[in-house]
Amino acid sequence: MERNAGQNSDVKPSRPVGTPIGNDGRAANGPPTMPFWEMKIAPDGLSTIAQRQLEGFIQQSVSGDTTPIWMHRFPGIVKAVWFNILPVGWIGDWHPSPALQWVVPLSGRWFIETQDGVRVEMGPGDIHWGADKAAGIVDGEIGHRSGQLGDVPCVQLMVQFDGTTEPGVTV
Repeated sequence: MERNAGQNSDVKPSRPVGTPIGNDGRAANGPPTMPFWEMKIAPDGLSTIAQRQLEGFIQQSVSGDTTPIWMHRFPGIVKAVWFNILPVGWIGDWHPSPALQWVVPLSGRWFIETQDGVRVEMGPGDIHWGADKAAGIVDGEIGHRSGQLGDVPCVQLMVQFDGTTEPGVTV
């Protein structure tokens, strides 16, 4: 497998960090959707990342008689919940996602670079779905690269799942 011609690892982020949801559920046009970054294997076998929209929010009470809020239950069996701290300067060389996983930066910033040459930078308010477990090898590289950005560590919440599951998304 070879990278697409003209692709490089110096691609700028696709959008500003922390892009808010477009509909918080008060709009008459229906339930909210929430942007997130989905990393997966493209039909050409390369890892890729693109912004998607999480759908399927319903109104329900968190507990008892509390006023309902918009909620989206993610299906699947949770394998592990991790709190990660990426130290300043940390780079995770080419690797596949160890499991299907949500990664949410709580503070600091980090990046992901996929085999198709796309690099996305994320910070608090961004959400990432990692599903490149079966990435092919390209020029000795498998999966994606990731790393910490800036002068403070990146603190993350990571929720890993067993098996296969899809987040319920639209483009």
